[in-house]
Amino acid sequence: MAVLSGLSPDQLAELLETTLAGLPSFRAAQIFKWIARGALSFNDMTDLSRDLREKLAARHSLYGSSIADRLDDPDGTVKLKIRLADGAMVEAVLLADGEGRQTACISTQAGCPVGCVFCKTGSLGFLRNLEASEIVEQFLHIRSISPAIANIVIMGMGEPLLNLEELRKALDIITHKDGIGLSKRRITLSTSGIVEGIRHLADAGPDIRLAVSLTTADPALREQLMPIGRSNPLPELKEALRYYQKKRDRRITLEAVLLGGINTRNEDIDALVNFARGLDAAVNLIPWNPVEGMTFHGHALRQPSGAEITQFTRELTRRGITVTRRFRKGRSIAGACGQLGELPR
Repeated sequence: MAVLSGLSPDQLAELLETTLAGLPSFRAAQIFKWIARGALSFNDMTDLSRDLREKLAARHSLYGSSIADRLDDPDGTVKLKIRLADGAMVEAVLLADGEGRQTACISTQAGCPVGCVFCKTGSLGFLRNLEASEIVEQFLHIRSISPAIANIVIMGMGEPLLNLEELRKALDIITHKDGIGLSKRRITLSTSGIVEGIRHLADAGPDIRLAVSLTTADPALREQLMPIGRSNPLPELKEALRYYQKKRDRRITLEAVLLGGINTRNEDIDALVNFARGLDAAVNLIPWNPVEGMTFHGHALRQPSGAEITQFTRELTRRGITVTRRFRKGRSIAGACGQLGELPR
């Protein structure tokens, strides 16, 4: 059965013309709107005849995935474990800030090929890219438990720029004016620094916000912590970010996961300041969220101390860098940054 959640109105119309010949084209627009509203079955589509709903149900599915488990943190964070049609699992997270604004954190891959040493997802290996429908459905599943989603962050499992075409299709649906209609300005993509992908994003969009998981601007250390840095070296990454800003005229967020005693040195501050120079960028500091068994050079990774965080923040600010700090959310359910990790079939 064809899954309808990942199709645009035009694609729906084309498919339904094939499977239900003679169906008026406006029916595809109705079905698209129902999916955007969160319809769970064709029976929910009350402005369609019973006969049409039965025919649709016999030939098509609204969803290809389902919620396998739900975990709730006392801080209001909710993590959904989502089972895909082939049995693969991904995780998506509902976050709320101090003012009650809600954000959906969604995944683009099952597992991740990038292999950052401080990230649980990276330790799993890579299974496959997600299809557009599987990305859209994460948002719909999250919205089914909380209708007032204000933002999306593409910061879940996987490297978004290694699945850019399917992500583009998904965001076209999520931002479509006749459907969910979420503004592109409320969507942020976080990449480990895929140079070619950043250039593609600059040239062809979508026009969303960009964050780069830099972690450190010390080239040798970054290549050890983030192996992707070997094929996407820092000078080329910075040139790609300059190109992006020239084309898109948007501020970039440089994300730095702080690892106690590893990338919190004065030389890391110097390198980060130098990298940010010439870019319109803010730095988001993310104290590492513990993941059992993660090591670097044979030693267990540790969280940064309060003194390390304070020193890092103070020095960046003193040197004219705009700094924000990511406050920990969802740690009791392994729903915080770097803790997502579901891959079983």
